[in-house]
Amino acid sequence: MRSDRGASRQLLIAALDRRITLLASVPLMLEYEAVLTRPEHLKVIGLSAEEVNEVLDALAAVIEPVTLHFLWRPRLKDPADEMVLETAVNGGADRLVTFNVRHLAGAAMAFGVRTRLPGAALREIRGGIDEKK
Repeated sequence: MRSDRGASRQLLIAALDRRITLLASVPLMLEYEAVLTRPEHLKVIGLSAEEVNEVLDALAAVIEPVTLHFLWRPRLKDPADEMVLETAVNGGADRLVTFNVRHLAGAAMAFGVRTRLPGAALREIRGGIDEKK
């Protein structure tokens, strides 16, 4: 949401167009809302909290919801990253797209989930590699 030309934006558009599938759990969606509606983020992205919530509502309509049946804590140094990993694992994701590859890669790979930066994930998808999850 910070860049109108970035790979992350293109991935969100692809999800909204249902060309790729995003996974999310309730705790993860609540975290997105909490972070994106902080005043410092609203200022940078140039949207109101209501507009951010409209985008999140649109995403919630197209994501594949994930129920967290198992929690594997602690696995990561940053407890805030645990819900990201748990959502990916419980949802059977094949890749976890994040700018935080360094912190998530080892734990994710232990569950067979590849981590990718948004640009790399976008290139894979555009190359026709596994467009689901």
